[in-house]
Amino acid sequence: MTKKEEAVELINKKINKQTFLSYKEIAELTGYHPKYILKLKKEIIDGTIKLVHGNKNREPINKMDEKERQYIVSLYKRSNASIKRFCKFYGRRSYSCVYNVLKDAGLIENTEKVK
Repeated sequence: MTKKEEAVELINKKINKQTFLSYKEIAELTGYHPKYILKLKKEIIDGTIKLVHGNKNREPINKMDEKERQYIVSLYKRSNASIKRFCKFYGRRSYSCVYNVLKDAGLIENTEKVK
């Protein structure tokens, strides 16, 4: 049971007068702010409560497709620029994004500093 489900269950018990806990005590038990508990209470009464986030199981809108990954890898193989200059040249994605694509393709070694 998640924290939110537990909070909803306790709020339902409070609404149905099955418990003597205050909303502040429910907030302390679940770790939520008392204002959020009151917001959940309002959603329960209105019937608009959702226990699962609306974006769950959706792909991110800015996710890189495989075609672009292959394009970056092939472009980097043909260039002899450093990774930093290549990222500036490519420009459509961030440095870390391009770096991770090239690292996953095995074109960049993991350069950890050794003490």
